[in-house]
Amino acid sequence: MRVTSPLLLALLVLLLLPPPSQLRKAGQGRRLKVGRRLLRRDRVRGRGRQGRSGDIRHQVPECSEYSDSEDLFVDCQGRKLSSIPTALSWSRAPDHLLLARNRIRALHDGAFSGFEGLRSLDLQQNRISVLEEGVFLGLIHLTTLLLQHNRLGTLSEEALIPMPALRYLRLHDNPWSCRCTLDSLVRTLQVPSNRNLGNHARCAEPVGLRGRKLRQVDPELLCLELEPPSDPPDPHGEDQRDSTYPLQPIPIRGKPDATTSCHTYLFPTPRLDCRSRDLAEVPADIPGDMVHMDLSQNSLRRLKARDFVEARSLRSLNLSDNNLEDMDTASLSGLLHLHELDLSNNNLHFFHYGVLEDLYFLSLLRLGGNPWVCDYSIHYLVYWLRLHPGVTHSGLLCHSPPELRGKSVEDYVHSYNRACSQTEHSQTEYGQTDPELWVTSMELQEELEEMEPAHLRGPQKYHVTRLN
Repeated sequence: MRVTSPLLLALLVLLLLPPPSQLRKAGQGRRLKVGRRLLRRDRVRGRGRQGRSGDIRHQVPECSEYSDSEDLFVDCQGRKLSSIPTALSWSRAPDHLLLARNRIRALHDGAFSGFEGLRSLDLQQNRISVLEEGVFLGLIHLTTLLLQHNRLGTLSEEALIPMPALRYLRLHDNPWSCRCTLDSLVRTLQVPSNRNLGNHARCAEPVGLRGRKLRQVDPELLCLELEPPSDPPDPHGEDQRDSTYPLQPIPIRGKPDATTSCHTYLFPTPRLDCRSRDLAEVPADIPGDMVHMDLSQNSLRRLKARDFVEARSLRSLNLSDNNLEDMDTASLSGLLHLHELDLSNNNLHFFHYGVLEDLYFLSLLRLGGNPWVCDYSIHYLVYWLRLHPGVTHSGLLCHSPPELRGKSVEDYVHSYNRACSQTEHSQTEYGQTDPELWVTSMELQEELEEMEPAHLRGPQKYHVTRLN
């Protein structure tokens, strides 16, 4: 009994203990409870950061801040944001907020609370399909609102009423449903004083109004029956047509429109981005206030006369990486303030005489990657560059003929002129020894006077007029 009693006690203790699986579950339960508490604490910390003074500052998104003329610009473009950051995210409330190229899908009431001093708001190139009527409440100083390139199908006038200072509204490239719900917006856009609101927005549906500008569509058509009643077939065989919308002539297809074909950025400086749009010609209706324009990586083959005549404010123009073969003499006319011109990586052989004459303030000209032909046609370009020594240029190398490939175009023109001067000098010496080529100064003066217009010729000593 003395030997077996310790064994019996040990067996009793083992029987009273729970199985190992339950012990493991109990440990896991304690760990899960601790994990939940940590997760709740992290969520609270994620909502805000407690400062020493007790105020909560929201996490600052990865945006850049910069000032210009005492205005604060906050640039959050392309940051993959799905919502509007709070105004407490920065040192002070911004004057200009750039939120283009993000993932915002909806704008709800109060989204811009705290942004009462905002003067421009860029929301283009998002995925916005919902815009509530009270989202812009308090933005009484907002003058520019960019909503182009989104997924808006309808918008009420009520959303615009809180912005009495609004002067520029971009709404194009949205699938606008021109039905009764859009009636108030269409009537607002068509008020004559609102000439810069929604200029290029067009209907996407119904079929009868597709392609028409909101500023030109008849508001009375929006609330009509969208589908004609199903009439039985006409026994006389007459064609049954939908008369809800008057037939419109098919418009003649013209040049692409710059505002709808390209992306427009107004801040910090007006810029038109037309890169990689598969454009075969320069788009029409370039806004006159654009300062920078990028047409690189397209399919342009020729610049026509007056292609940029409306873009009088351009300071830089990028035409690189196209298939440019020819530039009309007046293709760059009107670009009086252009500072930078990039024509690299094209198929240019020479410039027509006079094509650069309007570029009074040009300071940078990129010409590399073109098959320049070193013959007499290239002389104009070198002549113009010599007359404008302040222009920094690069890439001007001969591509043909083969014996000149890789040689500087300027060196070629210099050697050409030197050879010509030597030829002229030898001809002059020959003329001085040939009596048949002697010309007196009097004969030369008479020839020049005969070539002048009559009203510019000098008075003659004697003039005899015979009257019969």
